[in-house]
Formats: sequence, structure tokens, C-alpha cells
Amino acid sequence: MLTVAQLGELGLSPRAVRHRAAGGRLERIHVGVYAVGTLSHHSRWMAAVLACGHDAVLSHRSAAALWGIAEQGAPVDVTVRGRAGRTRPGLEVRRGEPLTARDVTRHERIPCTTLARTLLDLAALVDRRALERAVQRAEELRIFDLDALRELLRRNPRRRGRRALRTVLADYSLPSATRSAAEERMLELITVAGLPKPRVNAWIPLDDNTGYEADFLWQDAQLIVEIDGRAHHARRRAFAHDRQRDRRLALAGFETRRYAASELTSQPERVIAELRSFLARRPGPADWADGGRIPAAICPP
Repeated sequence: MLTVAQLGELGLSPRAVRHRAAGGRLERIHVGVYAVGTLSHHSRWMAAVLACGHDAVLSHRSAAALWGIAEQGAPVDVTVRGRAGRTRPGLEVRRGEPLTARDVTRHERIPCTTLARTLLDLAALVDRRALERAVQRAEELRIFDLDALRELLRRNPRRRGRRALRTVLADYSLPSATRSAAEERMLELITVAGLPKPRVNAWIPLDDNTGYEADFLWQDAQLIVEIDGRAHHARRRAFAHDRQRDRRLALAGFETRRYAASELTSQPERVIAELRSFLARRPGPADWADGGRIPAAICPP
């Protein structure tokens, strides 16, 4: 996706751009913005931002779709920081919005509102159930940041959508607290059962300069355990992301096992028995397979 100015930097004059567009080698998406090749949602979002100038960012429903917390709709939503910018066909352009540097970022290379600001903007457009689903998807994708949302709400005391978002957050089971409690519960089970202690929230680098953070990692055994706070609510995108992650880690030699947070309380003996078995099958100390039952004191009645 390129603007006329960017094409000029590549050596194409305006006449050459028009000639290539007429011949089908370039496709005009908006005035002054051209595409090469097949268009995706991401291409159209980038084209929309480019068409509205350097102060423009993807926002509202379109930013929510980019973050993966809502479905893509039409038209494409763009916010312009300042009063400049023209209306474009197929775009919903909002001007003069009070966006600060803390409200904007880049996600997948596209200038957009931050996740927190996107949720606040979305709260002004959708009903409560749709907003709850967006917050839940953010948790499932592990991009939910309660502190950022609280800071944003403090800065926007009169912003439309603020009350709706505060209501949802007040009734929401906070992912940070849920994950922390689940991690503490897992560590308690591991300690009492006499299993080797894992690394917690350990970063695992991969050969392509990417990597993943593991909830629990037994480095010698190359065993990863992930705690899913709301596995029964998981959406298709989060499900696919987790499975892709597991496959990539498997290619690097790591075995991943997943547990719902509720299993740590409802079935602790089974969880520990399985962990003991998983560790026994992996390279490591020979006595990992030994050990007794979990004391009744930490088992549910």
C-alpha cells in the first residue's frame, strides 16, 4: 500500500502512476493511495489511514477488528488528530478527537488507537453484551491491561462510553487477579507434591528472533504448562493462536500442556499426577516419577 508521494520516492512520476493504474498494475484505493497485488483487510485499513494523512489512525470498530476483539464492519473507522482531513468514500472519518501520544500506537504496522482507547471508543457505539465480548476476547488474547484502562478513564472523565466501560469492568473477573491466583495455586500444588519447581512467566526465545512467555517452564524437561482462565469461553481466534504457538514450540522441542484454572481447585490430584507423568517422560532427574498423594488439606472438600 503506497501513497503517490511514496511512489514518487521510488522514481514514479504522477503520470507514470496514472499509466500503471490504467494498465492494472496499480489499483487506486483512495485518492492518492494505490495498492499492488491482492487486498486484505489489513491492506484496506492501511489505505484508509494513509488516505487521511499523517495525523490519522485506525479507530473504533476497525481498530477493534485489527486488535482481534471484534468483527470487521463497514465503513472503515479513522480518527484524525486535528481538524484537517477530508471525507473519503467508504470511510467514517472523525476529526478533532482528543487523542494524546498515550492513546495511539502501531499494531501489525498500522497506526491505530491503543487497545484501551479502542475499548473506550467501542463502548460508545455498542451495547453492553458486545462490549463484554470485546473485553473477554482481549483477555483471551492476553492483551488486556486493566491499569491502562484505569489510567485512560481517569484522563477522560466526561468521555462518551466511560460509564458503560466502567460498568463492565466493575462486574468483570479481572484477568490479572485470576492469573495470579491460578499461578499461586499451581505453585502450591507443585511444592506440596514435591515436584521440581518450574520457572514462572519464563521467556522462551525462538530461532527467528521471536518467542513466547510460558506460564510455567521446566527447562531441563522442556515442559511448558499454561493456565487458561476461561477456556470454556475461548473464541476461535484465541484458540487458533494458542494451537499455532504450541506447534511452534513443539518444533523447538517443547511440550505444552494446558489446564483450566478451575481444574487446579476441583481436581488437584489429577493435575499433579499428570504433571508427574509428563515430567517422567521427559529428560531430567530420575526421581521425578516418585512421590505421594497431595495432602487433603489443599484438596477441595
